[in-house]
Amino acid sequence: MGLDDRVLTIATINVNGLRAAVRRGMDAWLASRRPDVVLLQEVRAPQEAVGEVFTGPEWHVAHAESEVKGRSGVAVASRVPLSAVRIGLDQGIATNTGRWIEADLELPDGGALTVVSTYVHSGTLGTPSMDEKYAFLDLATARMDALREAGARAVVAGDVNVAHRNEDLKNWKGNLKAAGCLPEERAYLDRWFDAGWVDLGRRLGGDGPGPYTWWSWRGKAFDNDAGWRIDLQVASPALAPLALKAEVDRAPSYAERFSDHAPVVVTYDV
Repeated sequence: MGLDDRVLTIATINVNGLRAAVRRGMDAWLASRRPDVVLLQEVRAPQEAVGEVFTGPEWHVAHAESEVKGRSGVAVASRVPLSAVRIGLDQGIATNTGRWIEADLELPDGGALTVVSTYVHSGTLGTPSMDEKYAFLDLATARMDALREAGARAVVAGDVNVAHRNEDLKNWKGNLKAAGCLPEERAYLDRWFDAGWVDLGRRLGGDGPGPYTWWSWRGKAFDNDAGWRIDLQVASPALAPLALKAEVDRAPSYAERFSDHAPVVVTYDV
């Protein structure tokens, strides 16, 4: 982002293991797309691994590693300087570590923009992991309420592991009673949007179905575009009007995927 260029490009991507994504060609996407800010989920690697990908003085990196080795992990890599970084929503809950990081960007006009990278785990119906998912969504919703009430220009982005509407997954009829599509999960996103937060992928990408952002590695899900739209950029009321375009960088072929998720890229006029 140049000093005379008001357009800021933010990409969010669940890398499904940063080192594995790099081996599969993430670097080529990064060099071609050249986003100003990259929000990563499921980094599953130590801090030095993030620094090995986002090298050089132009990158400012913040990373929240999970207390559980090899799990979760979120990060912010920005070509725009960071003025502050805040990690986590509740440090007292181990299952919540490595799932939320927010950073304030120092924009050329002197203003600030808060970016959040979050990873909401999928959960398994009838197990404690679903209770933990709801508990995390409670914390995330409370934090989003606080950001909105403060009038912040903010974007909360990442893998939320909830398909908000039937248009957000191909096989919706077969998944209405499955984790990721439950009414209780969808209600959290209803609350966000009713409060003024905006799902930019849907507002700028059309009514659907899709475009999807996740496809199973197994079978022909990718080839048949049998996916889920669970990777979002959700903008606060103060930021949403500044969003220009939202795109899903779906790989040209199965063999060219560097993750089972695709990047969601939004450009903003800030």
